[in-house]
Amino acid sequence: MTERLSEETRDTLLDPLLKTGWEVVQGRDAIHKTFRFDNFVDAFGWMTRVAIWAEKWDHHPEWSNVYKTVEVTLTTHDVGGVSPLDIKLARKMDGLAG
Repeated sequence: MTERLSEETRDTLLDPLLKTGWEVVQGRDAIHKTFRFDNFVDAFGWMTRVAIWAEKWDHHPEWSNVYKTVEVTLTTHDVGGVSPLDIKLARKMDGLAG
């Protein structure tokens, strides 16, 4: 089982993500990013690739897709906040979008 990010590691792990467009959600221990693609097929294809990793890691995003835009929020419900799993999945999402 994973655990919520500690205060000691939080900034170290979140800072690189914040530089790539992730944001801390106000009023909730979660991170959010908007991904924009060239078209619906590219957006949906990216979601499919992410879904394979999310299922493999048993860690699933909150997300929605409208045409070429995908809104993503990551938090670990079991621990009530951001965990190393969220950081791992955010990094994977960025890499797959790259």
